Amino acid sequence: MEKNNYQGALQQPLGSGFSATSTATEVIKDIDLTGKIAIVTGGNAGIGLETTKILAAAGATVIVPARDLEKAKKNLKGIPSVEIEAMDLAKPDTIDAFAEKFIASHRPLHLLINNAGIMWVPLQRDNRGIESQLSTNYFGQFQLVARLWTALKEANGARVINVSSLGHHMAAFNFDDPNFEHREYQTLLGYGQSKTASNLFALELDNRAKAHLVRAYSLHPGSIAGTELARDADMELFKQMGFIDKHGNMRPEILASLKTIAQGAATSIWAATSPLLNNIGGVYCEDGDIAELFSEQPLVQTSAKLHQSGVMPYSLDEINAKRLWTLTEQMIGVEFKIS
Repeated sequence: MEKNNYQGALQQPLGSGFSATSTATEVIKDIDLTGKIAIVTGGNAGIGLETTKILAAAGATVIVPARDLEKAKKNLKGIPSVEIEAMDLAKPDTIDAFAEKFIASHRPLHLLINNAGIMWVPLQRDNRGIESQLSTNYFGQFQLVARLWTALKEANGARVINVSSLGHHMAAFNFDDPNFEHREYQTLLGYGQSKTASNLFALELDNRAKAHLVRAYSLHPGSIAGTELARDADMELFKQMGFIDKHGNMRPEILASLKTIAQGAATSIWAATSPLLNNIGGVYCEDGDIAELFSEQPLVQTSAKLHQSGVMPYSLDEINAKRLWTLTEQMIGVEFKIS
């Protein structure tokens, strides 16, 4: 029986040959995606735009659902084999409308890259009253995958990629109060639990879907210069995170660790296309390989702990993953039965 990644059982680097400095172009070299269909949420800006460009250049047809259609048209102009559609992950009705249109096209879906997300925003809620980072970064992913399930299954070999973050280290998923109704809102905790949820979703999705040849992965793209993700962040947050000094200057070690956009898209592309992952799923990746499991024991010094990388065990926990799936169906009213 094929193994799953519960409790991080498969969480070991494969020796892919790639690193933090590898680019998306290097990662996809010699891979032909002619005839493949891909959806990239947030595929019109930042690492999503780079992901779209790379997949299209390799021969895939790429559908980009976007909140701002005019911005998307401008940013994607001139890229071949790209289709632009309207969708906002914080608005459930638009997810359903987008998915219904795609399903009606009777095309299989080979790659679904859940790239779009928000970060470090003040307390906001969607029209269901759900905190915005949880709504956009996780619940939107869950609903989109559920609505596109038949197309993923029809691909006879599909991958779902959840672009998560090292930020999942900031918080486990709070099952007692995920929506900040009975505790003080802290944006870093909201962001952290949304990314932990994304990891748990990839873990459980892979275990349930692999019998249908659909595999799922989560990943940390790296800290990347030149994206719009932190546009709503308060300067105090950057100080709190240790990114800038008291004078407001970026610390040299932080600057040195930043990836370019081409490097930032590399792990998404690797998880989506690498043959090394043909028989492995449910893993969390970084720097073009499977990441190490981060040890929560103080005396255990793995390289992940030394470099503050890797994946937290609580975001690969079987009980948490199954519990979250059930809770999600209840909270957003979307039943996702894999059959």
